[in-house]
Amino acid sequence: MPITAAEIESLIRDAFPQAQITVQGDDGQHFQAEVVDASFAGMSRVNQQRAVYAALKGKMDGPAGALHALGLTTRAP
Repeated sequence: MPITAAEIESLIRDAFPQAQITVQGDDGQHFQAEVVDASFAGMSRVNQQRAVYAALKGKMDGPAGALHALGLTTRAP
């Protein structure tokens, strides 16, 4: 079943409730997200992105994952 941008935003929001989150994409598999959160301060870009991917709770895992591709930009405000 395809995932929606709103579902992706909701999963990220659960982990980062104060973040500024923008998710774009409408084909059900390929999305672009920007997440700006104060908790990213002092973290490497790789660790910021790992934290966001962890918030997706396995939706990108393997070929059967609901989310095929997520272009991700993260930063602290």
